[in-house]
Amino acid sequence: MKKKWMTTLCIICTIGLVGCQVKSADEKKQEQPIQESEQKAEDLKKPVAIEQQQTESVVVEIVDPSTKAIIQTIAPKEMGYERDKQSYTKQIEQLAKELARGNEKAAGYDKRMILDKLDDQGKLMKGSPLIVLKESELVERILEASATGGKVEMPLYITESGYYFEDIPYLENVVVASYTTYFNTDDVGRNKNIELSAKAINNVIVGSGDYFSFNTVVGPRDEANGYQPAPEIINKKVVMGIGGGICQTSSTLFNAVDQIPVKFVERHHHSLDVGYVPKGRDATVSYGGLDFRFHNTSDVPFLIKANYSKNSLTVEVRTAEKFVEILKKS
Repeated sequence: MKKKWMTTLCIICTIGLVGCQVKSADEKKQEQPIQESEQKAEDLKKPVAIEQQQTESVVVEIVDPSTKAIIQTIAPKEMGYERDKQSYTKQIEQLAKELARGNEKAAGYDKRMILDKLDDQGKLMKGSPLIVLKESELVERILEASATGGKVEMPLYITESGYYFEDIPYLENVVVASYTTYFNTDDVGRNKNIELSAKAINNVIVGSGDYFSFNTVVGPRDEANGYQPAPEIINKKVVMGIGGGICQTSSTLFNAVDQIPVKFVERHHHSLDVGYVPKGRDATVSYGGLDFRFHNTSDVPFLIKANYSKNSLTVEVRTAEKFVEILKKS
């Protein structure tokens, strides 16, 4: 009897344990769908969140190629890249223009070439190269990066003066063009201005393909640089002004270089006739305004010599013997 009772008890316990195990499995089955559905909901949220984060964080960084510094950062979406690409493109074009040419707050990356020259001892004084920021190319690069973001290097093109160092000792050998103008020895202030501007253009090396700018070479005409008050022509009137007389230097230079194959980029006439050159053969200048510029379109370099005396100014164009025939104007 006792053995039978024990057997019955074991069977009951076993059934109870099985029941517990089944219940535990059922509970797990009920919990699993809840966890899976919650996980799926989270997974569905993730792509949206990631996509939104990527859209909001798209920026284009404009980089200076020489320093690798980030000079400006733009957010295409905020500037309307997705809404109005035409308007966005115009904004980028304006940005490229300001970066190249500058604005009221900052100078641009474009720089005129400052030509090399020789000092009084014949030692080379280095200038600086021509620097051009290609605006259309920068715009194209920014537009390409606007969808995904990234770094964009500015397309800066640097051009050194077009001559070889070994040719320098020979550039003074042959005079291929010359022009002389005269002035009144009594005009002390005016004559001093001619002397200073002549000294500034003397011994300047103009390489093949180089651009010469009178205002860039001579610089500011003010009292700090020794220039004096003298008569000058402004709006068909003769008035006193600091630096009056330097137009004789620029006009003498024009008549000299006009004898060789160069292309004139900028030249202006006085509003009144001047007596030191024939009518229409002048080249008036004013610092920060009118300039006299030319492009050496020959394949060879030449040297500008400016010889000042008490009543005359002579500008010569000189070059090496081997370049003479090329510099003769056809």
